Amino acid sequence: MKLQIAIDTGGGREALEIVDAVYDIIDIVEVGTPLILREGLAPVALIKKKYPRVSVLADTKIVDGGGVECADACNAGADIVTVLALSCEATIRAVVAAAHKMDRKVLADLISVDDIPRRSKLMEKWEVDYIAVHTPVDAQQGGRTPLGDLKQLSGAISSQKAAVAGGVNASSVKDYAALHPAIIIAGASLVKAPDIRRAVLEMKSLINEAANQ
Repeated sequence: MKLQIAIDTGGGREALEIVDAVYDIIDIVEVGTPLILREGLAPVALIKKKYPRVSVLADTKIVDGGGVECADACNAGADIVTVLALSCEATIRAVVAAAHKMDRKVLADLISVDDIPRRSKLMEKWEVDYIAVHTPVDAQQGGRTPLGDLKQLSGAISSQKAAVAGGVNASSVKDYAALHPAIIIAGASLVKAPDIRRAVLEMKSLINEAANQ
């Protein structure tokens, strides 16, 4: 299981400072959608330039213009690009084709998808590399978590393609890790920790404990 840190707040320089603290222990660095909306793909390029061996995910949430948008993200340095699973088949296939042509990967975000098993199986059919359940921040405020969604996803596709995001923290991470998704994504619980490096190490330890049970 890989741990992905989602960086949504601040700007590119602040994101780089976070990566400075964890580049050698984190599996994937996510340049989050809010950061991309503020600064475009510049933070992706900034991080990749300084840390070329770090796996960088650009949370572009592509919904149209798949091939062009994906190529732009890959050219900026993204190793993984996200597309909304709600997008039409043509868009998703275009994203996959563009990413695979450049030897990069695609993560489909199931946010707001009602029929998770059915849609996730289509993502597999369309050769998406990773498929993620994702509880939006607004829904988290109402107490919702992605655990139930992850159980549905894990029952429908190979766990080696599954990912989970949405309020994951040190208290809950073992519940997600017990289902053995390929990627566990944590944002605020890591980024806002007093000691980000320590928080990442602790979460990785918890994930490893759950994986070995």
